Amino acid sequence: MPNSVLPESTPPAGSANLLVDFYDRMPRAIAACVDDPAPAKGGSAFSPGFLLPELDAGVRDYLSVATASWQGLGTYGGHRLSLLDLTGNPGTGTTKTFASLLIVARAVEYIRRHGEPITIFSPTSANKGTALRDAVLRAIDAGLVEPDQLRVIVLAPESCLAKLRSSRLSTDPALRELNPVLVYTGPEAEEVKAIGRRFADKYTGDFAAMGENLWYSLELGNYLVADTARAFFEHAVDPAGERPRLHAHAVSSAFGLLGYHRGRAVLEEDGLADVATRPASLLVQHLGTPDMVLNLRHGDFDRANLPVYSADGQGMYAQSADPRFPQVTYDPDEVLDPTFYTHRPATSPAMNELIARFGGDGIVVSLAECVARYPMLREMLAGTGCALPADLRTLREWSLVMAMTGVLNAVDRGLVEEGRDIVVHGSGCYSAADYRPLEPDAITRVATVEDVAGAVLG
Repeated sequence: MPNSVLPESTPPAGSANLLVDFYDRMPRAIAACVDDPAPAKGGSAFSPGFLLPELDAGVRDYLSVATASWQGLGTYGGHRLSLLDLTGNPGTGTTKTFASLLIVARAVEYIRRHGEPITIFSPTSANKGTALRDAVLRAIDAGLVEPDQLRVIVLAPESCLAKLRSSRLSTDPALRELNPVLVYTGPEAEEVKAIGRRFADKYTGDFAAMGENLWYSLELGNYLVADTARAFFEHAVDPAGERPRLHAHAVSSAFGLLGYHRGRAVLEEDGLADVATRPASLLVQHLGTPDMVLNLRHGDFDRANLPVYSADGQGMYAQSADPRFPQVTYDPDEVLDPTFYTHRPATSPAMNELIARFGGDGIVVSLAECVARYPMLREMLAGTGCALPADLRTLREWSLVMAMTGVLNAVDRGLVEEGRDIVVHGSGCYSAADYRPLEPDAITRVATVEDVAGAVLG
């Protein structure tokens, strides 16, 4: 049974708070990720800069949910599997916790230094917005800021509405008014990014006239810094050594893997790790947005490079020409999880370069493949912080299931070099039982930039 799950005698394991335990390394990580860490004000782009508050008791309490764990999952096809669980914050259930906590911490430090309020504005497919709202509420509850000093506005596509969560930001009338949730009703989910960018460009001056700084936070540097800590944690609990290693991640733009590689580079530059042991990367995507895999394999985003699927006579579609794409699917155009909605990501060239240098590949999975693997994945993940619900119909976040399915498929299809250990980034796996949906009266539907302005500026 070469591809059965086998017990592992002494699996490496450990846990950490990725931000508190590595807080002293954050300035070094910032220098590796950001060209200019100074605040920016004036024109159409505000940034509070990258200074972080002192790690006092209040900040420690605020950051207490930034937990991660490392756990062995046995072996599969001769590959040792480990889970990097990034879902420990019950307020979010995803890896977006870490970057959002740092984003809000930077805003807190700016407010303390300059006495100027900040309104964070972010398009989101749901998880990023949930994490930013959770971080803002945590900062308020920890006494780091007052509610009128720090606000957050999120703009999410209606296709992701079921993922948005209730919290005191939506149930408290005053906080709900200060921190609105906007839902875009247009047909293209990713259009929230373009609308958000145009809104920020056009209306930053209106916020300035009210004495507020509007921070459009959807910038790569804001997300890379926190994810460097994944590499720091790996080095502390299970450093890469003689056995080659592969990191697998379900991705839309691969911010998490890019941040991990920046963290590895910091370790290597500081003489703490050998560049020769830098792990390879496996990008896992779905058929709705396979853009990074297409670009990696073909050098462009053209969907004409997708394999041709044919009806198999049993209600499914199948192909066998390309092992990096689903062998079977319910629908060649399916959207497995609307969280992964980015087309033509600007991060593809950087990720391609890392894979060319350090190894790796990309694979696309289908819902049918995930469903077929689900009982096995549920058994593998039992006892971890990412245990899956018995009824897969209640799963609301498919990131980890996608990543695990992609890993097992890649192994079975010979896409992973023999002898490589595999680390799966557990970036999300929450179910309907893990949260209360956002209340209907906390939602404002919008279709245009003007609608957004009307909702937030009156």
